[in-house]
Amino acid sequence: MAVFANLYIDQGSTFTSTVTVEDANDNLVNITDYTARGQIRKSYTASNATNFTTVISDATNGKFTISLTRTQTGALKAGRYVYDVEVINPAGVVTRVVEGQVTVNPRVTQPDDYSPGYG
Repeated sequence: MAVFANLYIDQGSTFTSTVTVEDANDNLVNITDYTARGQIRKSYTASNATNFTTVISDATNGKFTISLTRTQTGALKAGRYVYDVEVINPAGVVTRVVEGQVTVNPRVTQPDDYSPGYG
């Protein structure tokens, strides 16, 4: 069963969070040779999705990161969304490890197309 956790993302900012995979007894799961994936959608049935980038950061301790670029978060309209993140073991078994709501907070400062670092 997945852990329920809400995320708060600032529109137009880089977002990164660490996910730790635990079993039903709260023991860390070794995720060596696993892959991970996750998406944000406006609703569970929405056809458009924003994909998280996932990177296994500490496999023996069950840790990986999910992230979005500032361009991705800038393309999200302020408001509430839903998300989930899954891991896939080497045998192809998919397990949802975390899910919840995402709140995208609106930005005030708008990017200047001529400033370095914005894109």
